[in-house]
Amino acid sequence: MPCYRCGARQTDPVRGASPWKRGVRHEAQVLVCPDCQRTHDLDLDTCASCGSVALICRLGEVECRSCGSVRLARSNDPLVPAGSPDLAGSPDLTGAPESSPGLAAEVEAALNRVLGRP
Repeated sequence: MPCYRCGARQTDPVRGASPWKRGVRHEAQVLVCPDCQRTHDLDLDTCASCGSVALICRLGEVECRSCGSVRLARSNDPLVPAGSPDLAGSPDLTGAPESSPGLAAEVEAALNRVLGRP
């Protein structure tokens, strides 16, 4: 999954904790790269109880990692933000940058390396 702000793709991590952070934006789980974490306006959802952005979204629920508050996600479709205007026909419903045109080539090259294909 790429960074929701800049589209950077996560690479194989070095030992230790990942510098990438998780968050929730429009009821969907997103990743934030280390460079974008330095930006003050990440536009992430916040906890209604404590105001923290340390949220995780799973199985139709949003949980705050700071205070433990759990609520139901407002949207059943993870691609369409709750309360958003009709986005039918829009090529990008997540608000992330357009997918990289070279992504398919990267995936194919990685598969060829792993499977030993020329």
